[in-house]
Amino acid sequence: MSRRVVRQSKFRHVFGQAAKADQAYEDIRVSKVTWDSSFCAVNPKFLAIIVEAGGGGAFIVLPLAKTGRVDKNYPLVTGHTAPVLDIDWCPHNDNVIASASDDTTIMVWQIPDYTPVRNITEPIITLEGHSKRVGILSWHPTARNVLLSAGGDNVIIIWNVGTGEMLLSLDDMHPDVIHSVCWNSNGSLLATTCKDKTLRIIDPRKGQVVAERFAAHEGMRPMRAVFTRQGHIFTTGFTRMSQRELGLWDPNNFEEPVALQEMDTSNGVLLPFYDPDSSIVYLCGKGDSSIRYFEITDEPPFVHYLNTFSSKEPQRGMGFMPKRGLDVSKCEIARFYKLHERKCEPIVMTVPRKSDLFQDDLYPDTPGPEPALEADEWLSGQDAEPVLISLRDGYVPPKHRELRVTKRNILDVRPSTSPRRSQSASDAPLAQHTLETLLEEIKSLRERVQAQEQRITALENMLCELVDGTD
Repeated sequence: MSRRVVRQSKFRHVFGQAAKADQAYEDIRVSKVTWDSSFCAVNPKFLAIIVEAGGGGAFIVLPLAKTGRVDKNYPLVTGHTAPVLDIDWCPHNDNVIASASDDTTIMVWQIPDYTPVRNITEPIITLEGHSKRVGILSWHPTARNVLLSAGGDNVIIIWNVGTGEMLLSLDDMHPDVIHSVCWNSNGSLLATTCKDKTLRIIDPRKGQVVAERFAAHEGMRPMRAVFTRQGHIFTTGFTRMSQRELGLWDPNNFEEPVALQEMDTSNGVLLPFYDPDSSIVYLCGKGDSSIRYFEITDEPPFVHYLNTFSSKEPQRGMGFMPKRGLDVSKCEIARFYKLHERKCEPIVMTVPRKSDLFQDDLYPDTPGPEPALEADEWLSGQDAEPVLISLRDGYVPPKHRELRVTKRNILDVRPSTSPRRSQSASDAPLAQHTLETLLEEIKSLRERVQAQEQRITALENMLCELVDGTD
């Protein structure tokens, strides 16, 4: 008599649990715009959700601790003149978020640690280069201030947010609407899916498609793709008979899939959220009321079904917390922020363990908030893996760090044949400045800015007290 051998995996018993009612965020008017993005972005400090807004596009940013009912007059981030379609937190600065809109622009915002008293309307910078709606945003995983955008004009643009300039424009690679874009772990390659049913691997700096596969999924509905830590591509799509399907592909051999599994019959596009530390991929369908999760390994059948978290309410969108924002003392390996029609509900994925000690097999070192490269270094051809941190003692987000945008050629220190005037306060030729005087000038300017910020904060506090007093 043959015995069935159960596959060994520490993630076989991962279970999901919705947070208690008082840990949810209530009374949020989640956007009703028709677009297949997640509508939600989260980091260890803040939760951001795209919301309904009259006369333009807006999203709300809440400190993670601000659970419960959200005041209907809570300040929004407003600046776009048409609906916001995608938002993405900067992986290297927890106070910086980018938003993309139907109005063809991308805006980058600095979110203060304190709660603002009025709407945030002034972005740090507005990036203009697309001719149609911008529906996809993705920050570079290892290079500082590098942001990718993809628009309805079928163009991918890579920006240096620190200078406001366009670094690269990939404008002749996609003949139709781009459905998804994903960086690999060191940001040297992109995986894209397109309405022409082709999965492409692109080297953005060479401007070349290095591999492609037509009809990775044969259905016409949108496909999604993410890189795995092994360098494979995990995809979700539809069969010709409109069954949902998942696939695993080796970019070095696109002829045959490593794995291909049919799932179910449903219209919702499956959004894949991949955790490279555990190699678990979570599939969240828009309009579904469940999250299915699979472990990707080197052993057949390569994509192993683990379990399904089910609930009663369908999801409008989903946020996925970076690893450094999880509670390691509770063996939490993933946390989602599920959008309902009028609220956001955290869902925690846990591996049950008896010990209260740090479980180092569940928490390998994970990407931290420090970039490995500057934008110029990446553009020149350098690659670097993410700078890793240990979660052994938990993660404390750094204090507010300001993103400074310096437009190119404001102060050009390169030798020049023609005389160039410096933009310093004294307006003296650059050569007459010593290093010390420049540093002194920068220091005094910073002190003045700091004093002004402190004054603004004090005035806002006084205003809050007055408002509370009148109530």
